[in-house]
Amino acid sequence: MAAPKKGRSASAQSRPGRALVLILIAIAALTGGMFASGHTTPRLGIDLAGGTSITLTAKNEPGQPNAINKTNMDTAVDIMNRRVNGLGVSEAEVQTQGSDNIIVNIPKGTNSKQAREQVGTTAKLYFRPVLTTEVSGADKSATPSPSTSSSSKATDKATASPSSSSSSSVTPSATATSQGRAVTDALKADSSPSAGSSASSSPTPTPSGSVDPATAKLQATYTALDCSNKADRATAGDGAKPADPTVACGQNGSGQWQKYVLGPAEVAGTDIKKAGAVFDTQSAAGWKVTMDFTSGGSKKFAAITGKLAQQQPPQNQFAIVLDGEVVSDPSVAQSLSGSAEISGSFTQTEAQDLANMLKYGALPLSFKESSVTTVTAALGGEQLHAGLIAGAIGLALVILYLVIYYRGLSAIAIASLLVSAVLTYVLMALLGPAIGFALNLPAVCGAIVAIGITADSFIVFFERIRDEIREGRTLRPAVERAWPRARRTILVSDFVSFLAAAVLFIVTVGKVQGFAFTLGLTTVLDVVVVFFFTKPLMTLLARKKFFASGHPWSGLDPKRLGAKPPLRRTRRASAPVDTKEA
Repeated sequence: MAAPKKGRSASAQSRPGRALVLILIAIAALTGGMFASGHTTPRLGIDLAGGTSITLTAKNEPGQPNAINKTNMDTAVDIMNRRVNGLGVSEAEVQTQGSDNIIVNIPKGTNSKQAREQVGTTAKLYFRPVLTTEVSGADKSATPSPSTSSSSKATDKATASPSSSSSSSVTPSATATSQGRAVTDALKADSSPSAGSSASSSPTPTPSGSVDPATAKLQATYTALDCSNKADRATAGDGAKPADPTVACGQNGSGQWQKYVLGPAEVAGTDIKKAGAVFDTQSAAGWKVTMDFTSGGSKKFAAITGKLAQQQPPQNQFAIVLDGEVVSDPSVAQSLSGSAEISGSFTQTEAQDLANMLKYGALPLSFKESSVTTVTAALGGEQLHAGLIAGAIGLALVILYLVIYYRGLSAIAIASLLVSAVLTYVLMALLGPAIGFALNLPAVCGAIVAIGITADSFIVFFERIRDEIREGRTLRPAVERAWPRARRTILVSDFVSFLAAAVLFIVTVGKVQGFAFTLGLTTVLDVVVVFFFTKPLMTLLARKKFFASGHPWSGLDPKRLGAKPPLRRTRRASAPVDTKEA
């Protein structure tokens, strides 16, 4: 039984080159990916590279005079921080200033326009039934035929509804009177009892046939609304409550602006459980945003789609309204529940941003951008220079200690440190565009601390080998016997370091998370380097005469280590046998 075990052990010892080839291939692949992506340097945090500082001022909402308070401001800060700093390592900073201002600092290298949209968008989402719609303003003359929204669609998890959605349109010769009559008729139809309708959602016309003031105001607003005008689009539907009908603007599949009269909100963004951006490979829709509803939201969605499926165009459509703008107006052919999607001419970034805003929720307040300024990195640059000098001094002292105490073994330690440094640099460069990681001063400190953690692993291994040599063993058996004991110690030590980094990352915010993330990353890399580089390299060099013979400069000289003479087994002399007695 011992023979196979010895064979396996010999085979394992004779192939350390495989592990070395594996890690070298990994380094080459990561380095190639870094150059191919064009991100050859790590992204720097705002304290090292400067960036953009945005001041947002909260606005009072109609009918909500006390909306600007500490609770809502803190909630807004939390949501904004999750939008621009989802993993906690992008180094974007969000904090309150005074009672109604929020300061957002975005590092250089981040798409500032995209980040400004992320933090400034309220992301209030509603699903509203379409009462009437038409091409608006200057776009009327572009296409006299009825407009369509063929890019919009709604889907159920099990069954997809037809994706085309026709919208009624008024011809260019339509008068204001006919528009007003259309609004009145639509409101009358919407106020009639049906399954899933809201009890007190729409204004009811008076018995005499005259129009009540709320409907008359809505008629006038809709008639005057020109969605091709940016100013009109910005104010469309301002002050409308979710339970009231309103007007809104949106672009159809042809890129034309349409104006809408929308019924009361039937489903809100708070009814969305999760949202994500996916690429539709089954059609030409491209990127789209999928949404899964909560249990209550699914019931509401089933009720409104069941009601709309019984209507004629355009009242069989519902509008997905984000911050007062219609982003999609799909038609409904059957009752749906569970999930929905928003599709259109989205780029990947636009789809991910919209999903991100829906996922983290709507801001409790609306904000206006008060100022945008550029932040310099003069102070951070000086601190980085001082930190790098401190790191270089620390690394030089570690190398000097290794050379003096371990002599030839220090070459293995230095090579391992270089491999760890290359992996750390490449991964930091790749993590910038991948997860938004930005290197700040605390993260630099974490990388410097990691030098000691990595060197400690080498020292543990080397000392175990020396202990075996002191027991009288030659180098090759000493390496293989020392490794299991050193491995356990290294894993326990690195596990404790990683656990500390993970706890620190979870319980802290801001720049400290950068320190914790870097410390955890370098701890994991320490395990990889020791297992796939240091140990195989040591096994290979143990076969070389310089180390195997215990050269005085190898660091493994048995005389210097006080090795015991090798143990030799002697056979006991057997007692003479009396032949006569035998």
